[in-house]
Amino acid sequence: MTRLLIVESNSTDLLAQSRSASAYFLKAFQALIPHAELRVVAPYAAPLTATVFDGVDGIVFTGSGVDWTTCDARAAPLRAAMEMAFATGLPVWGSCNGMQLAASVLGGHVNDSPNGLEFGLAAQVTFTEAGRTHPMFGQRDCGLSSPCIHSHEVVRLPEGAELLAFNAHSQVQAMAYTKGGVNFWGVQYHPEMSALDIGRIAGFLSLRDDHAAMVPDLMCADTDQGAAERLGVRAGDLSPHMRMRELSNWLTHIGVAA
Repeated sequence: MTRLLIVESNSTDLLAQSRSASAYFLKAFQALIPHAELRVVAPYAAPLTATVFDGVDGIVFTGSGVDWTTCDARAAPLRAAMEMAFATGLPVWGSCNGMQLAASVLGGHVNDSPNGLEFGLAAQVTFTEAGRTHPMFGQRDCGLSSPCIHSHEVVRLPEGAELLAFNAHSQVQAMAYTKGGVNFWGVQYHPEMSALDIGRIAGFLSLRDDHAAMVPDLMCADTDQGAAERLGVRAGDLSPHMRMRELSNWLTHIGVAA
């Protein structure tokens, strides 16, 4: 049986508000690999021990709604968890904060995005030359759109990392690192989340007018092509089969059929 360990990257304060980032991955993987064993750990609640990785096929680091970056001292419990994950040599996936965390741990740097909040959909995600042939993007077309929400981003890649994709908002929308026993894939956006999920999160945010205006369309864009087109999404990008393609490709990468 496939066993995945999902590392919840929200703080205990956010979890007390029922803001779980791991819930989106639980839903995604239950759809992709319904018979898998999915376990969740929360480093902000308690430090990880080496035994949590026993029998695991892959490790996933979620996004996060905390105010601080992954380089901040307050992120130390999460950095320690990723250092332990990398030490196992197991394949690791990271979405949003998870990719930023990997960049921090591996020697890169994360800071506030100079373009502010990227909210709703990461639009026109463009593959680099490396990205065009990387298995992460198998059956994906350049210029994709995907659910996203972030105000921090990778501003300096770790030495040896592969830049796989970018867009007008963020210079790093996808990266891979496969050196020194580390086997990491990550994206800045959220293939595990739907447009509806992003729309619902808006209730926790103080959005500027142009972002707030997107919310009604986000609430129905997964099934309403007109709403998707108004958001600038091409046909099919938000269908679960296509939206979760990067996750499916990662599962193939770790030897799991999705």
